[in-house]
Amino acid sequence: MDYLKQNFKKNKLAYLLILPAIIAMLMIHFVPMAEGLYISLLKLNQYTLLKFLHAPFIGLENFYTILFDPSSTLRIGFMDAVRNTVIYTIVVNLSVLIIGLWLAHVLKQQFKGRGIARTLLLLPWVVPSYVVGLLWGFMWRQDSGIINKILVDYLHILPNKPFWLIGPNVLIAIIIPTVWRSFPMTMIMLLAALQTISDDYYEAAEIDGATGWQKLIYVTLPFLKPVIGTLILFGMIGSIYSYNIVAMMFGNGAGYPGDWGDLVMTNISRNSFNMWQFGTGAAASVMLMIAVLTLTGIWYKIFKDSLSME
Repeated sequence: MDYLKQNFKKNKLAYLLILPAIIAMLMIHFVPMAEGLYISLLKLNQYTLLKFLHAPFIGLENFYTILFDPSSTLRIGFMDAVRNTVIYTIVVNLSVLIIGLWLAHVLKQQFKGRGIARTLLLLPWVVPSYVVGLLWGFMWRQDSGIINKILVDYLHILPNKPFWLIGPNVLIAIIIPTVWRSFPMTMIMLLAALQTISDDYYEAAEIDGATGWQKLIYVTLPFLKPVIGTLILFGMIGSIYSYNIVAMMFGNGAGYPGDWGDLVMTNISRNSFNMWQFGTGAAASVMLMIAVLTLTGIWYKIFKDSLSME
């Protein structure tokens, strides 16, 4: 205790200077989080909304409804959204990493027009995600969409124009624009990391008779592991919380992407603000936060050694 008092007296000015930032952090992060946790324990819906924080307290019933109640349509929809989000997160991040690494390797080489190619490949990244969802929503339309016109009318790859915004194809229609918008950031970060690897390592590998695949596995990827780890963390969290593209693609948040396209965030948003089930929406949000924290802990256990400066 004496040590703390002495430390506070010694650094009193520093503590006073950071005090406004601490208060702001509490107001912005912890107060809304605590309120969300409390709402998840209330029966807060269209009938009790006027009571807000004084709605009937029901304990963990909202969590039971979403996780275990077999008769609840909310549970069925939420589980479909969880399945879609898992598939979406894995496919999007794997695709972005593979495409980003390949393009970074290509752009590292010397060729005419490399600067223009780098600039053009960054363009999808500067398009706002809301606009991406809106544009691709038009492009995926069955009759008038440009994608079906190219696949069916011009290239004759498919015999008939498929529905992309209805049925199992919905997840494909969501994944492709997400990958299209996300790969430039991954590409530019991997390109920066690739340029720090000395050519001496590749020349030594060639002398030992290593193939291109062996150079990738034993030279390139170990050097890129810290960057890849960071990209996986950002990509995983961004994919789990993905909302803008889906919301805009299916009618500015008012539409329903169906059982095969509903993600967790769109499911929570629709149940909370369209169906007025704020209690179950808050409970689903709490469970989503716990899931992300757990995945972040697993990620740190896997990549903590590669993130060390030693």
